[in-house]
Amino acid sequence: MARVRFPDGTCVEAVRIRGRRPENPDRDYGLYFDHVWRPTWPAEVVDWEDFGLPMDPDRAAEQICQVFARARRGERVEIGCIGGLGRTGTALGCMAVLAGVPAAGAVAWVRTHYDPKAIETPEQELWVAWFVSTVRRTAS
Repeated sequence: MARVRFPDGTCVEAVRIRGRRPENPDRDYGLYFDHVWRPTWPAEVVDWEDFGLPMDPDRAAEQICQVFARARRGERVEIGCIGGLGRTGTALGCMAVLAGVPAAGAVAWVRTHYDPKAIETPEQELWVAWFVSTVRRTAS
């Protein structure tokens, strides 16, 4: 488990499936990127294949924005996939932009402040850029 603090002070916990704790008193809500999580606590699961992209990109972007808003309000948010690198890292890249990291530096920010191996594929890197353009389009 890794606590990720964004430049605006917002924090989320990034976890691997090995860190799954059904009775975690330090979690208010979870967003997971693999159905193997099977949360029995308040959470959502994004339909997102390992090493791939979300099956419903617009819905996934909305879920990432919503869970980041929860964290920004002070809720204890946990996010995770299987290994905690590809899908989790990609979501962290999106959240970094929401926290004020320039879009062009979001992937590098995640690799510096979370894990150097995060965001595993070029497609996931491009998805962070897609997310930025989508969020900007819906915000205007």
